[in-house]
Amino acid sequence: MLEAATRIVQRDGVTALTFESAAVESGLTKGGLLYHFPSREDLLLALHEHVAGQWEACMEREAGAPHDQLPAARRLEAYIRASQNPDRAELLLMLESAQDSDAQAAWDQVHERWSPPAPSGEAADSGEADSGTQRTGVAVAPELLPFLARLAADGLWFYEALTPGTFDAGQRARIVEAIVQLGAADETP
Repeated sequence: MLEAATRIVQRDGVTALTFESAAVESGLTKGGLLYHFPSREDLLLALHEHVAGQWEACMEREAGAPHDQLPAARRLEAYIRASQNPDRAELLLMLESAQDSDAQAAWDQVHERWSPPAPSGEAADSGEADSGTQRTGVAVAPELLPFLARLAADGLWFYEALTPGTFDAGQRARIVEAIVQLGAADETP
């Protein structure tokens, strides 16, 4: 049933998801849907959790293991590589979740497991920025690089979701590899 709801959102947007449209798409009765999802909000929350779970499963396939069996660098690499598969339903649901703290929690949990947190507002000592300069050509403290790579991956995902077909496979692979390298702050250059 949630796959049917995902198809509706993918094709027609979040506002098109109704019990009637979900019943038709899934081949179930409206009463059957109401038994499992007493309100549209319950259906939408389940859909957020489902699609966020699919996204996490994509990262697990990419990494070859669950998040709790991987070091931070491998989790980030999987996150970055999964960004090359934008999905309209994910985009629309993520945007929708900004208005709903319960829905946002479904996405936040995945982000917390797979991507680096935002850096603190405190600057590192000046010696660390020098090694960032050697790696990137600009003065960036190395501890910022994983989060900057996450932002770049998110930007790539968003860009491709809005402008599909912009990059060919070779272009996309080159960009993804550059973002992976940016995020590899703990590795030697």
